Amino acid sequence: MSHIVLEARDVRYRYQRGREAICGVSFHFRRGEKIALVGPNGAGKSTLLQMFNGMIRPDTGMMLFDNEPIRYDTTSLRQIRRRVGFVLQNPDRQIIAPTVFQDVAFGPTNLGYNEEMVKDVVATALRHVGLAGFDRRPPYQLSGGEKKRVAIAGVLAMDPDVLVFAEPTSGLDPSGSEDLMELLDELNHDGKTIVISTHDVELAYPWADRAILLAEGKIIKEDVPDVAFGNAKFVRMAHLSVPTLLELSAELAKRGFTIPERKPRSVLDMVHIIENHVHGSCCHPAPGTIMVCNVDAGELSMVPAWLKVHPGIVVGAMGTRAKQCAAMDQIALEFTYGVIDKCILRALRGHDTLILTSDSMVRRVNQRVDAYCHESGIHISVQLLDLVLDSANEKCGMNP
Repeated sequence: MSHIVLEARDVRYRYQRGREAICGVSFHFRRGEKIALVGPNGAGKSTLLQMFNGMIRPDTGMMLFDNEPIRYDTTSLRQIRRRVGFVLQNPDRQIIAPTVFQDVAFGPTNLGYNEEMVKDVVATALRHVGLAGFDRRPPYQLSGGEKKRVAIAGVLAMDPDVLVFAEPTSGLDPSGSEDLMELLDELNHDGKTIVISTHDVELAYPWADRAILLAEGKIIKEDVPDVAFGNAKFVRMAHLSVPTLLELSAELAKRGFTIPERKPRSVLDMVHIIENHVHGSCCHPAPGTIMVCNVDAGELSMVPAWLKVHPGIVVGAMGTRAKQCAAMDQIALEFTYGVIDKCILRALRGHDTLILTSDSMVRRVNQRVDAYCHESGIHISVQLLDLVLDSANEKCGMNP
């Protein structure tokens, strides 16, 4: 079992002259998990989040980090807030400095980093969130999505173990929301434990490893998302709605479709259910190939020429760096979110695709495709694109 990083033991909290906001809540988060606290306004989500790094102290009960009770003296709070980073819903409340560099440098400077260390961690954090070169920009000139990324960079610069986000997609358009959730996936893939609060079940259901449904300061249900959201009684008690994919799978089950024990979490899962049901009347083409180009290998400038030689191949970019590199090299992208599943769907129709991604994310592509192949019994080939080799072969008159 993974190491428990955050834990609550029967915590309660009441605001002055108000009702009890948190009513005897207990839970634990394991290192590397993605957790969604889901509930309506007033459910206690924000109050609970602020307990994770000591901004709010429970009236009774105990919060623990790494199996040690959180202490509330100044030195202990400084340490816990370094290890549990909090990103507010409104970045304007978190960004305080006149330039992006100064804002991201605020935390490391207060931790006593020397000048060179501060420059290094700020550059790394800005690069990670896709804001390299924004150092001297005043925050008021940034878009809402860019401000959100500055706030995240300011937290990342202190290298926390846990990242906590209050309503992470609030104020963002659909494209900005997709980009931000993919950034959270990247951070999680790099080893961060991610906790979000949201009232959006369609956001939480496919994203989280575990969901905690909250209402009136109490946990209604805590489990993997298809179980937590799969019982309409619990969902109603939390004043939420059942995610569309779960509603659809329930209706298909009533119509005689065989629904697997693990309920569908994506369009790909739903297509697999439908195709299994009508398998006898379906004629499946040979699956296409998913090719992967590692943008950190320094060969991306060769992709446009390669695509001209291989017409019809659509391209997706997974991760902040890959999308930026694609924009710099003017590579048209068909997929920018949910890239692996969309490429699998296209492969099932017999078409080849290309995924641009960073070195750390290449393994994730293989893991997701392997998992699908294991579940479906369909073999889809994943190949790492070697553009140097392809170029040499073409010059020698060989087939790529």
